[in-house]
Amino acid sequence: MNFNNSYRPGGFGGMPVVTKNIIIINVIVFVITMLAESRGIDLVAYLGLHYYLAPDFRPYQFITYIFMHGGISHIFFNMLGIYVFGQALEQVWGPKRYLIFYIVTGLGAALAHYVVMHFQAREIIDWYNARIVLPEATANIKAQLIDNKFSDLNRLIVLGASGSLFGLLGAFGMLFPNREIYIYFFPVKAKWLVIAYGAIEIFSGWKNDPMDNVAHFAHLGGLFAGLILVFLWKRDRTHFY
Repeated sequence: MNFNNSYRPGGFGGMPVVTKNIIIINVIVFVITMLAESRGIDLVAYLGLHYYLAPDFRPYQFITYIFMHGGISHIFFNMLGIYVFGQALEQVWGPKRYLIFYIVTGLGAALAHYVVMHFQAREIIDWYNARIVLPEATANIKAQLIDNKFSDLNRLIVLGASGSLFGLLGAFGMLFPNREIYIYFFPVKAKWLVIAYGAIEIFSGWKNDPMDNVAHFAHLGGLFAGLILVFLWKRDRTHFY
């Protein structure tokens, strides 16, 4: 492949098939989710990834959550990133390997966020368990506390393609470290962009701002899963392309 020094993705019509279909599927799912919500149907409860002890958890959510988004800005910036980075990577790897990469980094993001979910769930479970064993807790109160505990666990949800997007960003930075990407009209080399985003996510995740609902460790999980996968594939040169 021959890239110019400054990378500019092609138009939608010439986009590789998997990248194009990922964007189309995400947009369709988002529209259906909004239409369902207007009719009182919460698809996030079915397709968003829940903690494994939550009543609404289903194993298939490890895949479906990647195609769910919580708002216009959420899906717009994720699809913009996939549009920018996905094309180059699919052209290098081909559709099959690119799709595998996209799903695996989404799973890596989910597993990383499960660590955060675990601590959040333990706080919920311990808080309710401490009240269930109080002497004044009657049978009815205990039953209500148990119901409330599991209802609160259902609120631990993660959704979005951000983990896979960070995986794509990391892969792009490894394969094309000196390619320039324009951020607000300013060129930035891919390797510095990856390092900067990684540092921001580590700082933001460590800060643990209660008003911040971004899954920073999921982003990091997708990023590191992508870096590891690219490293392994680069070693296997006989099957790289």
